[in-house]
Amino acid sequence: ITNYVMLELGQPLHAFDLAEINGGIRVRMAEEGEKLVLLDGQEVSLRSDTLVIADHTRALAIAGVMGGEHSGVSSTTRDVFLESAFFDQIAVAGKARSYGLHTDASHRYERGVDWQLAREAMERATGLLLEITGGEAGPIIETVSDQHLPSIAPITLRAQRITQMLGMEMDSAQVERLLSALGLNITADGAGQWRVEVPSHRFDISLEVDLIEELARLYGYNRLPVRYPQARLAPQAKAEARSDLPELRRLLVARGYQEAITYSFIDPRQFELFNPGVEPLLLANPISNDMAAMRSSLWPGLVKALQHNLNRQQDRVRLFESGLRFVGQLEGLKQEPMLSGVVCGSRLPEGWAQGRDTIDFFDVKADVEAVLGFAGALDSFAFAPGKHPALHPGQTARIEREGREVGFIGAIHPELSKALGLDRPVFVFELVLAEVALGKMPKFHELSRFPEVRRDLALIAHKDVAASAVLDVIRENAGEWLTDLRLFDVYQGKGIDPDRKSLAVGLTWQHPSRTLNDDEVNSTTQNILTSLEQRLNATLRK
Repeated sequence: ITNYVMLELGQPLHAFDLAEINGGIRVRMAEEGEKLVLLDGQEVSLRSDTLVIADHTRALAIAGVMGGEHSGVSSTTRDVFLESAFFDQIAVAGKARSYGLHTDASHRYERGVDWQLAREAMERATGLLLEITGGEAGPIIETVSDQHLPSIAPITLRAQRITQMLGMEMDSAQVERLLSALGLNITADGAGQWRVEVPSHRFDISLEVDLIEELARLYGYNRLPVRYPQARLAPQAKAEARSDLPELRRLLVARGYQEAITYSFIDPRQFELFNPGVEPLLLANPISNDMAAMRSSLWPGLVKALQHNLNRQQDRVRLFESGLRFVGQLEGLKQEPMLSGVVCGSRLPEGWAQGRDTIDFFDVKADVEAVLGFAGALDSFAFAPGKHPALHPGQTARIEREGREVGFIGAIHPELSKALGLDRPVFVFELVLAEVALGKMPKFHELSRFPEVRRDLALIAHKDVAASAVLDVIRENAGEWLTDLRLFDVYQGKGIDPDRKSLAVGLTWQHPSRTLNDDEVNSTTQNILTSLEQRLNATLRK
């Protein structure tokens, strides 16, 4: 009967077994941790922000969601207590989802119920109950909080606003006819405007634009005139020292990546895996329990997308995403646009001309360097040893720009891979988009017509000396005519002390207006070797 009346009138009802109610009914907030077994047999631990219907000893139902099992009607029930209530949308919104529930009652209360319908629904349900089962109706107990009931304020509707919003004039008789057909009380209130009173069951109408929307719907969207807007279009100035996001997207697509778009809401348990010990920013009204936390990194969503592809026999996955990350709590919340990626599988697509080598750290680093260097400022970035709880301790690098941390790159931590069910190496990167986009103004340099001079140096350094430190010292001492510097080999093994390693570096010089002679190049090379030995204890391999 209660479900029938709900479908008939739109007012949720609930029936209690009167014998199970101790001392009367009251509506209150739940006590933190209070237990309630629901009609579906599920036991929930209530939170203090949950409105409940209770007697003097215990909670009987979650208001607007579902009743309790112990107070529900059964085959032995003789006296029924009917409850018909109006609950504010805000008080009920999200409560069902927060407990993993979705009921007909919560579906209606969250979207709005006619607050004047409760008594009518009660009388209708009582009449049906007496007609079908017999018995005697008891008194109606009514409690009303007038200050919390919705107010029905008249709305002023202007003809000028209708014309502005719909792009056409609508005569007064037509306006009055259409709105009256909806049961609205409309009266002329001066020239070119009306006073409209809205019935309580149309709680979706509260503003002038809501009335105009109803007019457009009844008049027919297909009959509204279509006029193209007229506007002055001027090309927007673009800073040459910046890279636009669409350009970076095209770059990554050209390198074999595909763009992904994932939710900003993630599972709090997944948040904990990527950020152990960090308190997540939780939503007050989440879509579902597994989308209740705001992401502090784009990695969880990308890794989830990667898992989705791996589970569908996609062995080579390269995804990137641009979007906001949310760091901190409500006070001082930091929202940063980020550019992130996830890579797994073979280095190259399957083909007869190449092998099936698995991708490694340096393959992903090359992609990141391509992004960092797109705006012409690669030399302002540096890769330094770093630590991140989600990344492998031996395959992690912090990306810096002039001392500022602007991102991370590395392999997923083995423990995290195990927790996520990943059975192969997965590499990720994340960059602060504002830092990546900021580059340098390009400058023209005339191409030299004179020959290049190259020297290759095989250096012996301690195994803990970073290659970037060696390159920095060389760059500082190589002079203004150095055009290219690259590390082309690293070796540890036979012929090298266990605590040392060999680095092979290629240097190229070219003068813009003359040919460099051997004496100049040899002198510069000797200065480089002297500085390397003094600062890094790196010597020429013999």
